[in-house]
Amino acid sequence: IQHETVIPNELPLIQEVTTTLREWSIIWRQLYVVNNREMFCSVRHMIYDLIEWRSQILSGTLPQDELKELKKKVTAKIDYGNRILDLDLVVRDEDGNILDPEQTSTISLFRAHEIASKQVEERLQEEKSQKQNIDINRQAKFAATPSFALFVNLKNVVCKIGEDAEVLMSLYDPLESKFISENYLVRWSSCGLPKDIDRLHNLRAVFTDLGSKDLKREKISFVCQIVRVGRMELRDNNTRKLTSGLRRPFGVAVMDVTDIINGKVDDEDKQHFIPFQPVAGENDFLQTVINKVIAAKEVNHKGQGLWVTLKLLPGDIHQIRKEFPHLVDRSTAVARKMGFPEIIMPGDVRNDIYVTLVQGDFDKGSKTTAKNVEVTVSVYDEDGKRLESVIFPGAGDEAISEYKSVIYYQVKQPRWFETVKVAIPIEDVNRSHLRFTFRHRSSQDSKDKSEKIFALAFVKLMRYDGTTLRDGEHDLIVYKAEAKKLEDASTYLSLPSTKIELEEKGHSATGKSMQNLGSCTISKDSFQISTLVCSTKLTQNVDLLGLLKWRSNTNLLQQNLKQLMKVDGGEVVKFLQDTLDALFNIMMENSESETFDTLVFDALVFIIGLIADRKFQHFNPVLETYIKKHFSATLAYTKLTKVLKTYVDNAEKCGITDQLFKAMKGLEYIFKFIVRSRILFNQLYENKGEADFRESLLQLFKSINEMMSSISDQTVIVKVCALQVSILTLLLHPKPQLGGWLKCMTGPTQRHVQIIMEKLLRTVNRTVISMGRDSELIVSDFLMETFIMFKNLIGKNVYPFDWVIMNMMQNKVFLRAINQYADMLNKKFLDQANFELQLWNNYFHLAVAFLTQESLQLENFSSAKRAKILNKYGDMRRQIGFEIRDMWYNLGQHKIKFIPEMVGPILEMTLIPETELRKATIPIFFDMMQCEFHSTRSFQMFEKEIITKLDHEVEGGRGDEQYKVLFDKILLEHCRKHKYLAKSGETFVKLVVRLMERLLDYRTIMHDENKENHMSCTVNVLNFYKEIEREEMYIRYLYKLCDLHKECDNYTEAAYTLLLHAKLLKWSEEACAAHLTQRDGYQAATQGQLKDQLYQEIIHYFDKGKMWEEAIALGKELAEQYENEMFDYEQLSELLRKQAQFYENIVKVIRPKPDYFAVGYYGQGFPTFIRNKVFIYRGKEYERREDFEARLLTQFPNAEKMKTTSPPGDDIKNSSGQYIQCFTVKPKLDLPSKFHRPVSEQIVSFYRVNEVQRFEYSRPVRKGEKNPDNEFANMWIERTIYVTAYKLPGILRWFEVKSVEISPLENAIETMQLTNDKINNMVQQHLNDPNLPINPLSMLLNGIVDPAVMGGFTNYEKAFFTEKYMHEHPEDHDKIEKLKDLIAWQIPFLAEGIRIHGEKVTEALRPFHERMEACFKQLKDKVEKQYGARAVVSYLLALCFLNMWSVS
Repeated sequence: IQHETVIPNELPLIQEVTTTLREWSIIWRQLYVVNNREMFCSVRHMIYDLIEWRSQILSGTLPQDELKELKKKVTAKIDYGNRILDLDLVVRDEDGNILDPEQTSTISLFRAHEIASKQVEERLQEEKSQKQNIDINRQAKFAATPSFALFVNLKNVVCKIGEDAEVLMSLYDPLESKFISENYLVRWSSCGLPKDIDRLHNLRAVFTDLGSKDLKREKISFVCQIVRVGRMELRDNNTRKLTSGLRRPFGVAVMDVTDIINGKVDDEDKQHFIPFQPVAGENDFLQTVINKVIAAKEVNHKGQGLWVTLKLLPGDIHQIRKEFPHLVDRSTAVARKMGFPEIIMPGDVRNDIYVTLVQGDFDKGSKTTAKNVEVTVSVYDEDGKRLESVIFPGAGDEAISEYKSVIYYQVKQPRWFETVKVAIPIEDVNRSHLRFTFRHRSSQDSKDKSEKIFALAFVKLMRYDGTTLRDGEHDLIVYKAEAKKLEDASTYLSLPSTKIELEEKGHSATGKSMQNLGSCTISKDSFQISTLVCSTKLTQNVDLLGLLKWRSNTNLLQQNLKQLMKVDGGEVVKFLQDTLDALFNIMMENSESETFDTLVFDALVFIIGLIADRKFQHFNPVLETYIKKHFSATLAYTKLTKVLKTYVDNAEKCGITDQLFKAMKGLEYIFKFIVRSRILFNQLYENKGEADFRESLLQLFKSINEMMSSISDQTVIVKVCALQVSILTLLLHPKPQLGGWLKCMTGPTQRHVQIIMEKLLRTVNRTVISMGRDSELIVSDFLMETFIMFKNLIGKNVYPFDWVIMNMMQNKVFLRAINQYADMLNKKFLDQANFELQLWNNYFHLAVAFLTQESLQLENFSSAKRAKILNKYGDMRRQIGFEIRDMWYNLGQHKIKFIPEMVGPILEMTLIPETELRKATIPIFFDMMQCEFHSTRSFQMFEKEIITKLDHEVEGGRGDEQYKVLFDKILLEHCRKHKYLAKSGETFVKLVVRLMERLLDYRTIMHDENKENHMSCTVNVLNFYKEIEREEMYIRYLYKLCDLHKECDNYTEAAYTLLLHAKLLKWSEEACAAHLTQRDGYQAATQGQLKDQLYQEIIHYFDKGKMWEEAIALGKELAEQYENEMFDYEQLSELLRKQAQFYENIVKVIRPKPDYFAVGYYGQGFPTFIRNKVFIYRGKEYERREDFEARLLTQFPNAEKMKTTSPPGDDIKNSSGQYIQCFTVKPKLDLPSKFHRPVSEQIVSFYRVNEVQRFEYSRPVRKGEKNPDNEFANMWIERTIYVTAYKLPGILRWFEVKSVEISPLENAIETMQLTNDKINNMVQQHLNDPNLPINPLSMLLNGIVDPAVMGGFTNYEKAFFTEKYMHEHPEDHDKIEKLKDLIAWQIPFLAEGIRIHGEKVTEALRPFHERMEACFKQLKDKVEKQYGARAVVSYLLALCFLNMWSVS
């Protein structure tokens, strides 16, 4: 049933439910087909509910109040279902009835859509939270906070260690191979429990300061490193004599926590098992093991590992403690991110320096093996006093005074990657340095005690310019001296600490001249550390430091304020509170003077501008918090107001505009500072100076108004900015807040809004008044702007896609307006005097945009929705399409001005799948052809444009078979009636139809997984463009084909494809047309330059495809250009080096020989471009026929493999199925003419499988009746020679073929020739190598001279050397003579073979040889009697003779 019959007495809601159930049932079925179970079940429940409620309403037994409630439930369910099924939004009145758009005002309709959308959205959220059990509050918290933390609860460590251990847990980025957080350290005892027994079942930590950048990391791992603390080697048992307390690597455990960090997995009760991977040998670096585990798919953990629970929490540590007290309390360890959080809140004071031991290289010295190096890290002041308890090995552990590294046993170049946190009081930093001492540790306690410190390295935490140690790696100098001297800080503190410092002081970092510095000697050993400073008090920037410490040198204050604006934004926001404090302190401490006011104001504007930058916009809350809680400059408002007014008053002066523009952009925060400053002043002095404050603001606003009223070009950008700020402030700020602001300034809100609006309106009015009085010009401009506005509105989809009524209302208004404007165009702008080309152009583009918009494409909608729209609004596309047609024909003599520009838009319109519209508009193309023909006697511009646009449109999804048929029929009818366009027009139409066939095939296959079909279609299209000489389109498809080949690693074919582009170019200085350089990668001004770039890329692909012969040929051509035309000897030398390598590869590298396969595609089930055709395919490296066939049948799963190799009959070819025939063919060698003498097989082997165009396949066939006396008489070998259209390899891995049948006589000649070649080759091998085994020669000779075989030619004699055959086939006379000659030449080759056999035969095989000699004599007598004797003078003569055979 296509149309529903509406019964007036039935409730409208019942009609709606019925229609909805029909629509949903279709979608329900589709969900079942695609196996979307979850949605299928949801829709089923909704359908059952609606059916039940419908029956209740129809029963008529419900009381009015229950009926009303049920109606609400029904409409809510329908609206909810429509939303989740992406159907249209239904708008209703308060009683749930569907609104009639004709009876409702546009504004009311819009409001109804908003309300309905909001209600459905709320219901959707409700349902979502119920179904997925998602805590909406939690989501809101995550969305609102810029900071996150990962909570970790260590439940157990199941690991057989046997000694005390340290369990170090941290977050790790596997892609960057670096740790991103501090360690959480748990000390584990040898008995399998935490050392601090009080913390049993309370091993909890929270990894804080994670931000949005961390959420965007591709991968994050939770890494646990286990370091055992005890003996050097676990297998040593004599514990008394062994050194103890050594930190040794034991193993790691790694878990990917990306999904937990991203919030995809959230189950705080789930215990995760993290498998443990022990180090392979105790010299394995822990970092290396971590990376191995991450790369491995699984770990052989043998039940060992960690049990943890994990949960992502929103907020910083203060919020987390407040909101998740059951998880995080004061006892929970806090492991911070190594680096600042994305937002540093005021009051978050931090002074951490992370020190990572990276690696070292230590000479073994007097020892026989490498040292067991232990690094001790400590912090000392300049007096040599150690700072106690300033090193933190991990969260959850006590601070220590010195840290000892892991020891790698007898490793010369240890790599530690161990990080500790150094937290020093701010006042001690400038006097402190890090000290690293190196000691060899022995496994024997007695020896270990005698080991002293053998070297030392150090680095000062404060640089000479007062800035902190730079972040990054530091290559430290390793000093040697007596152990006592090394412990004295005065010995080394005056020396350079890093290799860079050493060079800065004029010493060389290498060589002997610098070995001795004072009482210390620079060792050959090396040691690298990396540092990261996370301090809100210590900066690494000199300019920022100068400002923060401005009191220490006030003479440099002006310079420091100017330099601030050059400091990196990231460093400034890090010290935001300190920087702002410094600025306002400068202002307040110089309150009597105006010297620094402007500079401070500029610096403040710079900082506000930074925060407004998208990069730092998450610091907005920090600035807000500073203003509310930390800002204390009570007199700042007077100075800020004064400087701002000065800028505004001088807006037109050179150099002021830019700074004023920046100030206007930051006006909101400048006023916040002014208001807060005034409030603080009021609190102190109780409204003192209120009148002055009001007056200063009033004067400021007057200055702004005057600036807004000025007509200077210089202030335009400032005015626009001020206007935006004013309007956005009024529109976006909540009224109470705005009122509070303005009351604090000058009084009630309303008055200020009124003033601003008056000023704005007056400015707009003046602009309108100043416009020209010419009404035609005003109408023209109005229409132009309206057309552009309508087009933008159509393109931007103002309303959501499911607001179908609103969208259709908008379209109805647009349609009415466009038709009105069309009348205006016809009346006022069509005659010669007033014709406006741009106006008409904009009209056509608007009309086509309207017609092609998504909301009007009815064929994309369900039948129910389509019927509703047609019933209510009709097909607006037809209406506007007919209007466009009429407007086109109205143009008359002006039409030529729109060709070819309007071809594309008209084509878009005709491609709309509406038959009547197509029939009405396709004739416009003929009209365009006529117009251009009358103007230029051809229609080349039109033809070129329609082909280009058609290609893009069809590829984009438009066009179909019906369009092709209509285009062909309509245009042919028009052309044949035209006196001059009959012939050329028909040729053009046929050309476009052929193009459409190929493009539709291409589009069909474009998204197919079968890349080979995709390639075939691409070649079809590019060959067509080549045929019609559309170079730019031809090149476009060449690159599509090249990209496909590269995706499949077909580098040889990609090279041949690019070569087609290169062949279009000349080695010349001729300018390169735009269409020739269609790829961004090519930067070429001339054809020669582009050809050079292409050749280099092609040579690269040939090299990857091991086609070095082809690469050499191109290289020679390129070398000729470099040497004799470009004189680029540098490029020439590089190219010749490559060529030399290619020649070497040819001789030395073994290349796999691909097999070739003939494939026939039979049956009407195949696409047209392969149907009933045979192709030769080039197989992949080492690909067998069985694998190739399997690959083919995967691409065509419905195809049936044919069991015979004979060509199929018409019954197969015309069947509706798919039949594939596949067999191996042999390429026929076609050596290039340059090889005029014997060459190495390594060289020739390339041509056996490359540059081949002829392929053969032999199969035995019997012709005529079987002859009982001679089976060979009618046994033919049918050899099919397949000749491909192009040589293989080429731009494809396959080409179509044609076949030729060859007679059995030719087969006999070839067989005899091959036999003779085989005998001769084996004879030559034995002559060249006397040690070869004799067995193969014995078998070959015996197989030929045996009486049963007698040379293998007896049956040829019976078949071909008879009078009957000669009489029937007189044309074969020369071939028969050649066969006889080959039989005669077999004897001397056999004789030489028998002679060699006799010399090499053993005594045991002597009787076998004598019998063979007797048989040969009998054969020789017979052959020489019948065909004459031949004698081989030498091997070379024989070879020449064989070559002569080959040529003939």
